[in-house]
Amino acid sequence: MRLALVGFALGTALLQIQPTLPSENATVAIGAAGALLLLGTTRLPWPRWRDAAFAMSAILLGLAWAALLANTRLADSLPDALEGRDIVLTGTIASLPQPFDRGVRFEFETEGATTGGARVPQHIQLTWYSSYAGAPERPVPVVHPGERWNLTARLRKPHGNANPHGFDYEAWLLERGIRATGYIRIGRDNAAPALQAAFAWSVESVVDRMREHIRERLQKALGEAPYGGVIIALAIGDQRAIDNDDWQIFTRTGVNHLMSISGLHVTMVASLAAWAVFALWRYSVRHTPRLLLMLPAPQAAALGGFLAAFSYCMLAGFQIPAQRTLYMLGVAAWAIWRGWFGSATRVLALALGVVALLDPWAALAPGFWLSFGAVALLLLTGQSQGLRAHWLRTAFVAQAAITVGLIPLTLVLFQQVSIVGPLANAVAIPLVSLVITPLALAAAVLPFDAVAHLAHALQSVLMIYLEWLGGFDWAVWQHSAPPWPLAALAAVGGLWMFVPWWWSWRLLGAVWMLPLFLYAPPQPGPGEVEVTVLDVGQGLAVVAHTTHHTLLFDTGPAYSPETDGGNRVVLPFMRGEGIARLDGMVVSHDDSDHSGGALSVLGGVPVDWLASPLAEKNTVRQAAGARARACQAGQAWDWDGVHFEFLHPAAADYAKFADMPDNAQSCVLKITAQGHSMLLPADIERDIEARLAATQSQALQSEVLVAPHHGSQTSSSARFIAAVAPRLVIFPVGYRNRFRHPAAEVVQRYAGTGAQMLRTDESGAIRIRIGANGAHAETFRQMHPRYWHGR
Repeated sequence: MRLALVGFALGTALLQIQPTLPSENATVAIGAAGALLLLGTTRLPWPRWRDAAFAMSAILLGLAWAALLANTRLADSLPDALEGRDIVLTGTIASLPQPFDRGVRFEFETEGATTGGARVPQHIQLTWYSSYAGAPERPVPVVHPGERWNLTARLRKPHGNANPHGFDYEAWLLERGIRATGYIRIGRDNAAPALQAAFAWSVESVVDRMREHIRERLQKALGEAPYGGVIIALAIGDQRAIDNDDWQIFTRTGVNHLMSISGLHVTMVASLAAWAVFALWRYSVRHTPRLLLMLPAPQAAALGGFLAAFSYCMLAGFQIPAQRTLYMLGVAAWAIWRGWFGSATRVLALALGVVALLDPWAALAPGFWLSFGAVALLLLTGQSQGLRAHWLRTAFVAQAAITVGLIPLTLVLFQQVSIVGPLANAVAIPLVSLVITPLALAAAVLPFDAVAHLAHALQSVLMIYLEWLGGFDWAVWQHSAPPWPLAALAAVGGLWMFVPWWWSWRLLGAVWMLPLFLYAPPQPGPGEVEVTVLDVGQGLAVVAHTTHHTLLFDTGPAYSPETDGGNRVVLPFMRGEGIARLDGMVVSHDDSDHSGGALSVLGGVPVDWLASPLAEKNTVRQAAGARARACQAGQAWDWDGVHFEFLHPAAADYAKFADMPDNAQSCVLKITAQGHSMLLPADIERDIEARLAATQSQALQSEVLVAPHHGSQTSSSARFIAAVAPRLVIFPVGYRNRFRHPAAEVVQRYAGTGAQMLRTDESGAIRIRIGANGAHAETFRQMHPRYWHGR
């Protein structure tokens, strides 16, 4: 049974790495093959053969089940013809609205579209901006869960940036059933949004209204308290209320799993409720003995604990991570009812199967692997210590097991491990789980602000400790993302070290983990360079890596006051590639789509120098301090046999910057490796292109060109293209960007030269290897295709 449950979960996980979905006929065939194999296992004469066949049938059934649900979900899609069109929708707000500096974002359950012939997905995500595309500022009304609105929206299919070691936004949307995103349109040609009903009744709407009421109450009670967002997150699971700087501290100290409604908190609430019900039940039995005959105390406690966990998950908005914990607790409660007290592995396998059955996309979430890995390690350490072990020794061994045993998974998922995590968690786990979280829940229901202030005061004390721990330079150990065979070997080794047998055998686990720590990703050889044009949306960020040096050219846009291309794309990419520092960084000019992530990068990794045309008062240049320098034509340097040279701006241009637009000030960089070149012209336009073509025509020649100004109409003149003569042109553009880059006439101009053209919105990150054999490109979506990626 255990083998079959694990096999079923493995089958659902296997589907999530497939580039395409099986057809309906193929899905039926896979399911039928699994069922027939399952029926035939009883006739096999040898037990091991039966076990193998049983596991294989379970894998096939899991694969077919996941494919069936995936096909169903993807079928609810936005037709191509409706992307970018204004559609009049009627529906209800189906989530807790999330205000931000420019508006509010919420999920929307559509009930119909009045635009002729329009068919839209049932569950979408909408943003209501105060202004967009140069339109005048309009106040955004306060919206509430459960409201029914009639509004005009412009939708697009799910799409996210696709980069190595980056967050897969499209997978996140798929798992939550969000099959389109968009924004509300207001203008002369569109009717104003109209509130149809103040409340459309549903269980979800009732719960979200209650969560909104709690959020407002805690916000009013705590006011501008610095850690009010943490208290709100612990009470209702609204993680977006937590400040980005606080998240960095939680990540560096390894306690980020505690700062929301996590599996640990749900389990804690269930345990406290089960203990209370057990005690009350035993007390009631003294007066009503028949009660024990009707329902034994352990079963009553299991039921009470599960109901408490269910209520807490509802309070958290029934978010998917909380759902998984609820399923696991439900299985544990069922095991108590069935009397499976001595079969922890059976309970764990059953929980794994139930989670895979109800959520076949669970394998995409880091929390799924970490949760089950932690439980498996705790089971192993519990067996090795026995029942008579001292509680302090038990706690120490459990913490050590989770810290050491989960290193392989943590490195694969996040490319970093908190060294101070055990010290931080030793204090944070009991304080947050047993004190702060119960106080946050009490503050949510009690009419006393003092309870919320007490929770905040304790959180403030904890933050002093966490900031001290996270302030050490060695607090976090970073490592490149390992290949999956090494990660799998190390994961087995991590479990092996805590299996209850002799220490000499356990040390084999450490030997199996050793290759993970010794692994170093392959580097370009001498005279070679690997250049990655990252997918940052409508912006630019390029990483050039030689044998021993790394240069970052531009840092992507600013997405919000807390997130940007630096902390969302560049830094995760560098961690995954094992790049711990930047030998140089170029911010080509002051436009936010090129400089928006610069401060995050400067604060995230050591940077030897920053070259830019930025003014002295610019915040990025001030942050760089003495490391800042001006980029000027003629500046050149060599790293590991690769030549780097600035072609623009000239030294004389700096005196004219007051009369020059930002785009004309752009640093233009040429990278040459063994006679083959790549040109990075940033946002220069026709006037600068003409000057360069007239004065440095030969220097412009490059096999690879990042299209100037994202392929706008004001750039890529015929003379410039002829001077560069590229064989590969890359357009760094955002999906369905409002500028409509690249312009059609520019694309035709490049097409006329026979050059290959790639776009980051279609290809994801683009990696170019330049060396003696020329320049060769590969795209992230081509090398790592998934069935949910729109292509």
